[in-house]
Amino acid sequence: MKAVFDFFFEVYYGQEPYMVVLEMIAVFLGVLSVWLAKKEHIGVFPTGIVSTGIFVYILWVYGLLGDMLINAYYTAMSLYGWWYWARPTQEKERPISLVHRGEWPYIIWLFVCAVVFVVAVYTYFDKFHVWTAYVDTFTTAVFFVAMFLMAKKKWEHWHFWILGNLISIPLYWYKGLTFTAVQYILFTIIAVQGYQTWKNSLNKPPAPL
Repeated sequence: MKAVFDFFFEVYYGQEPYMVVLEMIAVFLGVLSVWLAKKEHIGVFPTGIVSTGIFVYILWVYGLLGDMLINAYYTAMSLYGWWYWARPTQEKERPISLVHRGEWPYIIWLFVCAVVFVVAVYTYFDKFHVWTAYVDTFTTAVFFVAMFLMAKKKWEHWHFWILGNLISIPLYWYKGLTFTAVQYILFTIIAVQGYQTWKNSLNKPPAPL
């Protein structure tokens, strides 16, 4: 039992207890948010807002600027997604849809802009002295696209979540945020399920409000 306890909590020795509690709350709400996304439930957004809001503070304390920025972006996009999903189309729920061919150039442009923005921030704060900063730049851009597509209720957003989650698992473990790494393992499992669930809903007519 002690070995299991040390496995999860050893990296937190010396940390403020409230920070550990905050991370656990944020992780719980984050997993709940992704589960609600799989269910196509609008509750994905309020739970996500609280979770990412807590992570903004935690990551600011840890000095993980790229991660902090992506969570701040999540919070803003969750507000937009909440509003977008709640707007009916002809008195019916917003249907899940595919990304149209003409939309991909804008998505690529969003990815490139996200990379440039994070590189500029890391360069300004001189954070490129560790290899994790380079990985963080890439995952931040991937998650920028994923959150945008999810807010627009596009099925392809699951592809980006799965990719970013798989990269984030070892990254957060290396950074010492054990519970966050476990969160991304759960994120990946739920995202794979959500991928199939949303795919099955593509050809179904939207439900009436």
